[in-house]
Amino acid sequence: MMKITLLCALGMSTSLLVERMKKVAENREIEATIEAYSADEIDKQLKDSDVILLGPQIRYKKNQLFKKAKNAGVPIDIIDMKAYGATDGKKVLDQALDIIK
Repeated sequence: MMKITLLCALGMSTSLLVERMKKVAENREIEATIEAYSADEIDKQLKDSDVILLGPQIRYKKNQLFKKAKNAGVPIDIIDMKAYGATDGKKVLDQALDIIK
């Protein structure tokens, strides 16, 4: 079971996106835990996440968060702005899966 973690400002704005990603994963029979947290929880989330995606609204923290993820050996990326705005669960799930490969 893979764990996909989304980090945003408070962990709230991504909740709809998480639900849509879960539906897509379920339809494709992909075993995944998908959860959203505040960016402040990155240290805790790095311990058991297979991939971390950042909400575009926290891209200003990119250098700090990318450095921590690199040191922990966890792939990280910023969610595509259009996909985030459209809460496109399929596109964001595909982004996460592409990063893991």
